[in-house]
Amino acid sequence: MQRIDLLVVGAGSAGLVAARTAAGLGARVTLVERGRPGGDCLWTGCVPSKAFLAAAAAAHAARSSERFGVHADVRVDLDAVLAHVRRAQDRIAPVDSVEALRADGVDVRTGTARFTGPGRAEVDGVALRFRRAVLATGADPVVPDLPGLAGALTSDTVWGHAGPLRSLVVLGAGPVGCELAQGFARLGTAVTLVEANDRVLPGEDPDASARLGAALRRDGVDLRLGTPVTAVDGGDVVLDDGTRLPADRVLVALGRRPAVAGLGLDALGVALDDTGHVAVDDRLRTSAPGVFAAGDVVGAVPPGGAAPFTHVAGVHGSVAATNALLAPLRRVHHAAYPRVTYTEPEVAHVGLTAAEAGPGARERVLEHAHVDRAVAEDATEGVTRVVLDARGRVLGATIVAPRAAEMLTELTALVARRGRLRDLAGVVHPYPGWGDGVWNAALAELGDSLSTPMTRLLARTVVRARRLGRP
Repeated sequence: MQRIDLLVVGAGSAGLVAARTAAGLGARVTLVERGRPGGDCLWTGCVPSKAFLAAAAAAHAARSSERFGVHADVRVDLDAVLAHVRRAQDRIAPVDSVEALRADGVDVRTGTARFTGPGRAEVDGVALRFRRAVLATGADPVVPDLPGLAGALTSDTVWGHAGPLRSLVVLGAGPVGCELAQGFARLGTAVTLVEANDRVLPGEDPDASARLGAALRRDGVDLRLGTPVTAVDGGDVVLDDGTRLPADRVLVALGRRPAVAGLGLDALGVALDDTGHVAVDDRLRTSAPGVFAAGDVVGAVPPGGAAPFTHVAGVHGSVAATNALLAPLRRVHHAAYPRVTYTEPEVAHVGLTAAEAGPGARERVLEHAHVDRAVAEDATEGVTRVVLDARGRVLGATIVAPRAAEMLTELTALVARRGRLRDLAGVVHPYPGWGDGVWNAALAELGDSLSTPMTRLLARTVVRARRLGRP
C-alpha cells in the first residue's frame, strides 16, 4: 500500500486550500469528503447568504427609493429568490468540484474518514496510510435541547424552504442571525429577533451594536434583547419572561460546534479544548505528531481566539499544508484577520477595540455625516473608529457603513504591519468614495500631529525667516 504524503479530511474552504497547496508542492495528497466539496461557504454559508441578501437589498432599495424621487411597486417571490441563491451556487460549484480537484492533482475520495491509529485511517472501510494529516471537518449549527426546537430551521437548512414565509422568529443576534433576520424582513416576512444578551452582535464594539440595532428596527425587525428562549410550544416561541411569540417557523442561529464526532481522534492522540474544538498552537499543530488542523474545527489559537470565517479557513489551509509538508515555520496571526457582518450597514472589524487595547490607547472617530459619498447616498448613520497606540500605530478598527468591508482593507494592512494611521494621508483616494471615511480620519490624524506647539513654533520660524529673505 502506497503511503500518502498528506491526508486532508474535509473539503470545505480549509481542506480545499490545503489539498491544492499540497498538490502544488508535488505531494501525493488525498482529500476525503463525505458530502459535496465546497463546504459551509458554498452550500450553506457565504454564497447562499450573500445571494439572498442581494435580493433583500434590491427589495429594500425599491421600497425606499421615494426619498430619491423614484417610485416603485415591489412584489417578492421567495421561491424565486431561493432559485437565485441556487443559481449562484451552481455557477461557483465547478471551481470546487471533484473534477477540478483531480485536474489539480488531488486524489479525491468520497466517504467517511476514521482514524485507526498514527498514520492510519479508513474511508468507508478502505485502509489508507499517510505521513501527515490535516483535519478540516468544519462545524455544524448548534440547536439547543429545548422542548419543541427539534424541527427548527438553521443556516444549513433554511435554503431548502419553499413557499411564502409570513412570520419568522430568529434565535441569536450574532452575525448569522442579524443577516438572516434583516434579509427576511426586507423580503416581507414579519421577523422577531431574540437574543439573550442585551444587544445585537454582543461580540462587537457596543457603539457598532447600537447602530446596527437601530438599522434592524428601521427595517421592521422586532428585537427582543436580554430574553432567553425556554421552549417552542404549539408554534409559539416562549421566552423566559413568559412572552409567547407566534411564528410560522423558527430559525436557530446560536453558533456552531466543531464536527469531530466519529473521526477517531483518540486513536491519533489529538486533544480537544474545553469547547470541543481541536486544540492547536499558532502553527496549527495538534497534540499528535504530524497532524495539523485548520478552519472552523480549530479552537482558540494563541494568542488570539477562534475565527470561524472562510477567509481565515483558507489561510489556515495554506499554513497547515506547508507546515506539514515542509517545516512548521508559518504562523497564523488572528489579531490581524478582519471580520464582517454583511447586514446593511455592514459592521467590519479588525484587531483590538479600545477596551481591549487598554491604557495608553486612544481612538480616532469619524462620523459619516462628514463623508460626502455617505451624504450623496443618504447613508450617514455610519462611523469609522480607529484604535491607535501612543505612537499613532493602528491597533484595530471598527467601521459601520454600507461598504465597510472594502473600507476596512487598508486599515487591516496597517494592523498587520503595525503602520501609522497618518501614513494613509499621503495616499490619494478617489473622490467621492466610501474610502474617504478612512482617508479623512488619516488626514485628521496628520493634522493633529502638525498642530503641536513645537511644530507650530517651527513652522512660524521658517515662515518668518523666508519673509525676511533668508534661505
